[in-house]
Amino acid sequence: MGASLEITPHAVRRYLLEKQGLRPDANGSTNGSATATATKSGDRDILSQIRNLECVQIDPVAAVERNQHLALFARMPTYRPSELEKLLQNGMVFEYWANAACVIPMEDYAMFEVTRRRMRERLQPELDDLGPVVRLVLERLEADGPLPAKAFATAERVRGYWDNASPRTKATSHALNLLYDMGCIEVVRREGVTRFFDIREKVIPKHLLSQARDIGNEEAQRALLEKYMRAYRVFDPGDARLGWHPMALKQRREVLDRHVRQGTVTPLAIKGVRRSYYMLAEDVDSLQRYEDDMRGDGVAQDVDSLQRHMDAARQEGLALSGPVRFLPPLDNLLWRRERIEDLFHFSYTWEVYLPAVRRRYGYYALPILAGNSLIGRIDPRLDREHGRLVIRLLQLEAGVRWSAQLRRNLQRAIETFAHFHGATESSIERTEPEGLSL
Repeated sequence: MGASLEITPHAVRRYLLEKQGLRPDANGSTNGSATATATKSGDRDILSQIRNLECVQIDPVAAVERNQHLALFARMPTYRPSELEKLLQNGMVFEYWANAACVIPMEDYAMFEVTRRRMRERLQPELDDLGPVVRLVLERLEADGPLPAKAFATAERVRGYWDNASPRTKATSHALNLLYDMGCIEVVRREGVTRFFDIREKVIPKHLLSQARDIGNEEAQRALLEKYMRAYRVFDPGDARLGWHPMALKQRREVLDRHVRQGTVTPLAIKGVRRSYYMLAEDVDSLQRYEDDMRGDGVAQDVDSLQRHMDAARQEGLALSGPVRFLPPLDNLLWRRERIEDLFHFSYTWEVYLPAVRRRYGYYALPILAGNSLIGRIDPRLDREHGRLVIRLLQLEAGVRWSAQLRRNLQRAIETFAHFHGATESSIERTEPEGLSL
């Protein structure tokens, strides 16, 4: 095992925000105003952002805009959802399983063949049971694709992925899901949550299909692990998703130890954090730069003094002077909840799956990122019929000082958020602490 790099959590989180496109000054003045006149984001800018993030998670929940669009908007204030849809239709990205269902740059198609092979092995018996239904689906797609699930009519019902008590899923819809997971068909466009499918040979460039056929499982797994490391930037063996390939904890530790011995991964000893973290060795200089900046600012390096410095900065509002952004529940920064607690001292649970009586912050509460700090949550709803954005709860963490600057930044962020959703007005129903006025 190589020597650990001793580092402060403050430096790590600033590094992490930079690498994930959330550095406080990354968007300049455009992030704070709903009427900003910044140049409209283009296809190349969006694709570059997705490449930087490695992938962006997809989710169908639509209390406001969907997760994939909110994640890109948090980083690109001129972004519009139609631009991602255009990338998908033009074959610049594809959808598949990475951290979960994700949008992924098309050039990475081959490395996911190891996942598709695993899916084929596991799901082939289930697909075989559907027999004639599968042939019907493939023939229709070959002749008439792209097609959505509703284009296939059948009275037959089977037990689908989300059925519990009884079979409720159309046999054709289940066939489409199985074929997609096995890599036989692709999503080529979306209309809301409706996916349009087509045969993969009609969608994926021939050279990428050839690469996928030729790539070995070991090479593909190695490429996926490297992609995972670039996506997370700071990672730990306790993450069951490590490498986006099933591994037991012992295997995950062995894999990281091997990379440390090879010199491609560096272990971190983050002051005041018990969990063991790692990062790519090639990024050490970037992280060290933030630590050096702190020393240049005269910040004490022992944990107690560092915490006092951070608490004082928060109380004075210094840490909150940067732009305010609202991060969606499945944002790349939030993928590893334990990491957020360790580095940002912020506990976040997505309460969408909890019964209403057990929700503390709301159905679709979004963490509030202010500068380098996670300072609270908003629970938004979009009244699409009336063009209104309703904030059911605006909550600030204990110790966050309510200042005129923070009020202005939050107000501008809500205006920008409403504008992004096409809402002409917004309102706040409740605040914690009570009485906050925007």
